[in-house]
Amino acid sequence: MMLSGPNRHAVQRIVPKADLADALINKGNLSAAGSLRLHWPEYLMEGGEAAIYLLTACAVATFLWHPASPAQRYLPGDAVRRMLMGLAMGATIMTIVLSPWGKQSGAHFNPAVTVTFYRLGKVAPWDALFYCIAQLSGALAGVAVASLLLRGAPAHHAVRYAATLPGIYGDGIAFVAELIISFLLMSAILYASNQHVLAPYTHYFAATLAAVYIAFESPLSGMSTNPARTFGPAVYGRYWHALWIYFAAPPVGMLAAAQAFLWARESKRPHCAKLHHNNDKRCIFCQSGPSFTAPNREKATCA
Repeated sequence: MMLSGPNRHAVQRIVPKADLADALINKGNLSAAGSLRLHWPEYLMEGGEAAIYLLTACAVATFLWHPASPAQRYLPGDAVRRMLMGLAMGATIMTIVLSPWGKQSGAHFNPAVTVTFYRLGKVAPWDALFYCIAQLSGALAGVAVASLLLRGAPAHHAVRYAATLPGIYGDGIAFVAELIISFLLMSAILYASNQHVLAPYTHYFAATLAAVYIAFESPLSGMSTNPARTFGPAVYGRYWHALWIYFAAPPVGMLAAAQAFLWARESKRPHCAKLHHNNDKRCIFCQSGPSFTAPNREKATCA
């Protein structure tokens, strides 16, 4: 039966499968099997994004630092190399966020970001777990592919798989530095993505901060802000001694940013867990977009 007027939208929402999925997701009651069945594309996308990020990091680091690289003669010092690395990784972040995968999965490719949005109530428990597993697995895959394509060059001691390691000031300074830059990065993401005027430019803020961090902060901590970013190179290079810094400081810093965000907004939660909201991809966080809305609805609305 077709209805017109205000009741039409109510009837469109009564779609048994969609309603059941939405109800389960909204209550955080999806099982592990249900989450995998419904959200596996997003999990694979997150893994792919992490792989691309690490593949790019290894490739650019090899080009800039490997002794056999043709760029060596044109690069006088590490400062210039770090700036170029920052520009490359900032561009990579923007590309991932604006890609079809990034628009659908939210472009976290960072367990600390996912855990923070889980704390803010925007990511379901099983989604958070599978996102983190995918991100860590993707990081391993990215380093493996880079090593294969570059014939082992990223393993050279001048490159070290683009590993993020404490600088000359030691583990304590590295931990504090990671804490601060992670806090600032998440603060920028939350503030920009929840301001109507700034939301379309969230990825620019994130990419710019990452580029600046790599250029100027990396001598202190190697600049990670991302446990997956550190995990991939650490496994292949066996850099275990400082791994705890990058598994502890980024999540703590970002969770602190989330708490500050809630205090500033009087406990009002963010709109969504995506870095890019206004697109035609489905959103597993807001249950909007294709497969989550009525058949005639074309645009995802994260609110």
